[in-house]
Amino acid sequence: MSHLFPNYGRWPIRIIKGEGNYLWDEAGNRYLDFVAGIAVTSLGNVPPQVKAKVQEQLDTLWHCSNLFEIPVQEQVAEKLTSLTCGNRAFFCNSGAEANEAAVKLARRYMQKIKQQPRYEIITFKQSFHGRTLATLTATGQAKVKDGFDPLPEGFVTVPYNDKEALTAAVTEKTCAIMLELIQGEGGVHPASTEFVDHIKGICAEHGLLLIVDEVQTGIGRTGKWFAYQHYDIEPDIITIAKGLGSGFPIGAIVGKEELAEAFSPGTHGTTFGGNPLACATALATLETIEDNGYLARVEELGAYFIKKLNGLADRRTDIVGVRGKGLMIGVELASEAAPVVAKMRESHILLLQAGPNVLRLLPPFTIEKDEIDLAMQTLEEALDAVTQTV
Repeated sequence: MSHLFPNYGRWPIRIIKGEGNYLWDEAGNRYLDFVAGIAVTSLGNVPPQVKAKVQEQLDTLWHCSNLFEIPVQEQVAEKLTSLTCGNRAFFCNSGAEANEAAVKLARRYMQKIKQQPRYEIITFKQSFHGRTLATLTATGQAKVKDGFDPLPEGFVTVPYNDKEALTAAVTEKTCAIMLELIQGEGGVHPASTEFVDHIKGICAEHGLLLIVDEVQTGIGRTGKWFAYQHYDIEPDIITIAKGLGSGFPIGAIVGKEELAEAFSPGTHGTTFGGNPLACATALATLETIEDNGYLARVEELGAYFIKKLNGLADRRTDIVGVRGKGLMIGVELASEAAPVVAKMRESHILLLQAGPNVLRLLPPFTIEKDEIDLAMQTLEEALDAVTQTV
């Protein structure tokens, strides 16, 4: 009997080792990894350049708390602000904590700095922002909220890519709009350029803050450092996690300078966030991506993968469509995705679902074209096998 709570629907394999683009289970089976820890291990499993920095930090200092100045934390903050439109950073431990911090920062800025009694944040259907009470309330999926009433007030959810619904939702209580530019958990749905332009106009017209959730899309996943850089916007707050630490838990928000006063001493904090070990890992991850030209590689491999998938979709009626950007790709099926995911796993290739009918492909940036080709061949075989059993 397991002594763990049964809150995860686990696959029937036990992973004990990872190296590069592969994982191994305790029986010695090797799996090609198109999950990457859910867009976390973007440089592959146990990347050597990051490993070297982690080992160096392990010999120096693990934790000292945010009572002290932490030099490597300042280095990561400087790097993140240089890569974004932001000026200030705050570090935490996860994407949910980053989104929670963004909500608090937006509300406190409006109420204490702008002296306006605004607190509502507009979010979107099928979004996913985390599992804390505030972030699951912000999430636009009913299934994550079931059984957790009463939920905190202050969130209004409207349809994604719907300009009219967004306009109608803005009131004198609204303080911010919070969105993913590609909804990951919700089915790998990109925001249209027209919709993002409309959001930009709404924020300017009503003096709203724009929070962009880059927990899954950030740190190069779409071929740019952040997905917002594909659009003509400058978010006021950017939330970051997943790919920032190559598997080590770290989250962050980056915000504009004018927001800094809202997070004065004592207003928000965390025991473990931004500790030396986490920040050393993040700095090594960022430097490795930058030094090795991974953004261009993600763009090239993403285009290659999507072209292959579109070719497969043209030949089959069981693929409805292919969407995404860079190495964040969704394949919508005409039927449920779970049997296909299971067949792929039996063939030692790991991938995810994003909703009931969508396959989600999140390979590491180190993936090779021949490995993509193998995945394509295996996918077609899996689709054939599932079709024959239906």
